[in-house]
Amino acid sequence: MLCDNPADLRLPPMLKIRQLFEVPPAIDPAEALEREFAALKGGLRLAPGARVAVGVGSRGISGLAQVVRQVVQGLRSLGAEPFIIPAMGSHGGATAQGQIEVLGHRGITEESCGAPIEATMEVVSLGETDCGIPLYISRLAHEADGLVLINRVKPHTNFIGPTESGLLKMMSIGLGNQAGAEYYHRLSLVRPQYEILSTAGREAMARSRFLFGVALVENQHHQLCRLRLAGPENLEAVETELLTLARSLLPRLPMERVDLLIVEEMGKEISGMGIDPNVVGRDVAAYGAKRESPKIARIHVRRLSEHTAGSAVGIGQADSTLRSLVEAIDQPATIINCLTACTPEAGMIPLTYDTDLDAVAAALMTIRPYTARDLGIVYIKNTMELETIYASEAYRDSLARNPRVEIAARPWSLEFDQGLLVSPF
Repeated sequence: MLCDNPADLRLPPMLKIRQLFEVPPAIDPAEALEREFAALKGGLRLAPGARVAVGVGSRGISGLAQVVRQVVQGLRSLGAEPFIIPAMGSHGGATAQGQIEVLGHRGITEESCGAPIEATMEVVSLGETDCGIPLYISRLAHEADGLVLINRVKPHTNFIGPTESGLLKMMSIGLGNQAGAEYYHRLSLVRPQYEILSTAGREAMARSRFLFGVALVENQHHQLCRLRLAGPENLEAVETELLTLARSLLPRLPMERVDLLIVEEMGKEISGMGIDPNVVGRDVAAYGAKRESPKIARIHVRRLSEHTAGSAVGIGQADSTLRSLVEAIDQPATIINCLTACTPEAGMIPLTYDTDLDAVAAALMTIRPYTARDLGIVYIKNTMELETIYASEAYRDSLARNPRVEIAARPWSLEFDQGLLVSPF
């Protein structure tokens, strides 16, 4: 053991901090979707009994099942026969059954949404773009009489552009299944990823029977705050507009430099990389965007989230973890996702410890010279939930000057029980 007594580490007092976000009000998704659909449905031309594929991804999105159910009902009111398909690249272990199970974890079932679920990993070629990018689409989407996509719009973990994580990306990588996702990520090693995914998504949309997309934005409380429907003629413009909103709502740390960041949990439903590079300023992908801040010296992650289903993609961003986390990893699912994304680095297991006490001691051995007064430790639940965080006393003065931060009156301390941190979350 590196340390058997927390007192030996002389850890500083901690502050409980609440960030005061400007939070857009939550919307009623059923009401918003009904309004948007009423404006759009006049332009839809569907034959009676037309089979319409409704593509749904792997992200944990607020009210997703309700939105899918409303879309299904809207399509059925036009005489169509909707069915749900996964649009999630290689997730779910790159198997049809695995992807159906991922949808189930997100609350998307035939019973909850009122439509059958079909899945396949087979793809069909739609040719190439003028700049030589091959286009792939799920066979089920290709064979359908119409296609609808539902996805959240938010900043992407690996690239920066006018559109990032949203419907265009789902059109290319999501509906490309493993074959498309793997090729586009490999191509990202030599060409800008935004250029690849936006071009492929735009062209695949034009060459498919795409009807409309449902673009969702969540506020900092993970509630839907914006919902837009867009057809092929204005989808890119709508997504660009919503990304600007989503970027402004992205929770961030209220400090620029951190010696040790403790992350309670990581998972695919939290971020595509488990630990969001937009928050921690790190990206292990070779094609990942370079971010100037924050500067975090060491990251320790404690466990996998409940809904990540064993996927530990992004664990390679951490410097240390617990043996209990490593033992909970679904290795086949993690490996296939990392290989498909051409980021084996994202699945590399960091230094592993039996206790948090040893992990913290090791981290403090490998940072700059410090004193108990200036040591910067931050403890968060995950990179999506940053309203309440814990930070060491060294940040008090700067946080006290920040009008968007409240500091609790009572100090808090990092406590250990048999070497494991007592979580405040």
